[in-house]
Amino acid sequence: MPLAIADSVSSAPNDPPEVVELKRQLHWALLKIQVLEERLRLQRIQKYGPGSEKLSDAQLELLEWEPGVSNVEVQAESDRETLPRPPQGERPRRHPGRQELPASLPRVERVIACTPEQCQCQSCGQAMTVIGYEVSEQLDVEPAQYFVVVTKREKRACRGCEQGGVAAASVPARIVEKGLVSDRVVIDTVISKYSDHLPLYRQSAILERETGLEISRATLDGWVMTVGGLLIPVAAAMGRELVGGSYIQADETPVDVQMHDGRGRNHQAYLWQYGRPGGSVVFDFRLGRGREGPKTFLGNFAGLLQTDGYSAYDKIGGPKLVQAACWSHCRRKFFEAHQLSPGESVAKGIVLLIDQLFGIDAEARAQAIDGAARDRLRQQHARPLLDTIKQQIEAARGQALPAGKLGGAISYTLTLWEKLTRFLDYPELELSNNLAENSMRPVALGRKNWIHIGSPQAGPKVAAILSIVETCRRLQIPARKYLAAVLPGLANISIQRLPELTPTAWAARNQ
Repeated sequence: MPLAIADSVSSAPNDPPEVVELKRQLHWALLKIQVLEERLRLQRIQKYGPGSEKLSDAQLELLEWEPGVSNVEVQAESDRETLPRPPQGERPRRHPGRQELPASLPRVERVIACTPEQCQCQSCGQAMTVIGYEVSEQLDVEPAQYFVVVTKREKRACRGCEQGGVAAASVPARIVEKGLVSDRVVIDTVISKYSDHLPLYRQSAILERETGLEISRATLDGWVMTVGGLLIPVAAAMGRELVGGSYIQADETPVDVQMHDGRGRNHQAYLWQYGRPGGSVVFDFRLGRGREGPKTFLGNFAGLLQTDGYSAYDKIGGPKLVQAACWSHCRRKFFEAHQLSPGESVAKGIVLLIDQLFGIDAEARAQAIDGAARDRLRQQHARPLLDTIKQQIEAARGQALPAGKLGGAISYTLTLWEKLTRFLDYPELELSNNLAENSMRPVALGRKNWIHIGSPQAGPKVAAILSIVETCRRLQIPARKYLAAVLPGLANISIQRLPELTPTAWAARNQ
């Protein structure tokens, strides 16, 4: 309900006390109705609305009563409203065409010969000569083929005497010593679970279907935990690299853990993620969401720390640590306020201004300019735009209900204003924490498939695996290839050599 209606019940100077009290109660009731309507509409949006944060609004109230309407249909209807249409008289833009297959993929040539009739000229009867080929390419796949590797270790003995004894070739290092499967099967199990989000019980069923070999989930879980235990020191080395740098983005996400305490209920633990844009990512497992987690991980970190404004990140790190906030979180809050009241223009106007702010960095990326040039672009265009954004927000403060979505967005943004504008003083700082949030998406997908972590002791091992898998994804290096090169014999590696085995160091040597 608009605030103007609430203002219409304000008391007049000559109203009796009982009328003043009634108007006060009515005013409070109207404000409460407005807040409740916002919450109801927000629930409808979360249930039926599109996931994207576009400035469009579906007929959510009608869909509330429409049986059988799926989220996909709502998304499609929303997309129809925002698809650009060509101007009258202008032809629709052509499809960009068939994309080329990556040159890095190996090629297998197959030559199709002409028929005997085509090999002879139909006019003079002479044999026709090959003058070239019509070439086309298709992506093909060879399904995984399981086979048994038979390893024969050579044994030697001296025929001239018996004192020399028997010498045998040394056993190559393996991830699971004396295991039934090879290192590649173990690595494939880890990648399938934490990159492709395939639960172990499905992998067990696949192995039985494809090989006839029945391997229990407990055995597969033992392989995964062995890999996680080996990777914990590597993840710790990656964490030391991050804390020794100048810029970290941080975020956290909940994950359920089985406690085995007889209650039959899972405990909500957290995976804290720390990473540098374009660099490595480290997940830290904690049973709680308190300040102790980031305080322990960051230690005396003295660089830039960009977060979503969660209070647990306050008063941590070294005395020179600089806190920065995320513009995407601010935009999201104003966008939600606009979703709840599509007729208003205040929140929408602020969202459009924030979009212009992101547009400055988008232009820098399109021009492929360096950090110094991007900073000059920001100083020229972002600084005056920030003044306009702040003026609009402060002007809207007096009209917004403090308990409403718009009031909450205004309070959030003004409270973090100093941290939001830090990018003007630190050129390497990104406008948003989106890269950190993107690193959390595989965890969110995994939660829906493997449900929970099996025990508190398994938490750090899972965090180490996720750190390696996500870092390999960011650095665009094949996780299977990296794990196959690093894992065998890792348990016997000196701790001084661990910095040489991080994905960043390995990529520098091999790319």
